[in-house]
Amino acid sequence: MRVDFKLYLITDNKLSAGVEDALKAGVKAVQLRDKELSTKELLALSYKIRELTMQYNAKLFINDRLDIAMSVDADGVHLGQASMPVHAIKKVVGERLMIGVSTHNLQEAKIAQEEGADFITLGPLYPTPLKLKYGKPIGLGAIKEVVKNISVPVFGIGGIKPENAKAVMNAGAYGVAVISGILCESDINTATEKYLEILAV
Repeated sequence: MRVDFKLYLITDNKLSAGVEDALKAGVKAVQLRDKELSTKELLALSYKIRELTMQYNAKLFINDRLDIAMSVDADGVHLGQASMPVHAIKKVVGERLMIGVSTHNLQEAKIAQEEGADFITLGPLYPTPLKLKYGKPIGLGAIKEVVKNISVPVFGIGGIKPENAKAVMNAGAYGVAVISGILCESDINTATEKYLEILAV
């Protein structure tokens, strides 16, 4: 299986400073997502994070920007519902890049799988300020439903903390995607280790 990680760390605007600490603690996949940067700034940051992920033997995914992913030789891209569709990306890169897709319901998850996504994130599962624009939390029942109906790995996202991560896994998730639960903590190393322990990786 190409998806060889259970903890998927996602940066958010201005939250990339803690990535190296998380990598040191054992994170093996990082999605760089910073929608406020110019293309030039994002490219510079992507090169920096690419160096770090290579140093710590971790995968790098670039949110939405195929051009930047290819420029920095990232491992993959992560697509939103408004991004280029998976099949269009595959026409350009074939199997060179892994493709993750953000989904919020079963229909979106099925389409992502049919088009060739390697994995999906599903959420928001719990209330979280960073995901308010995506509507109310969809809850663990959504994970159970999606996992029953598709075969690609499903990562729960949205408000996942150490105290509820196990419940997400028990609902059938392959792994969890985390932003603030790691990058907003004062001790990023310890926060990362907590998740890795719960996920048993």
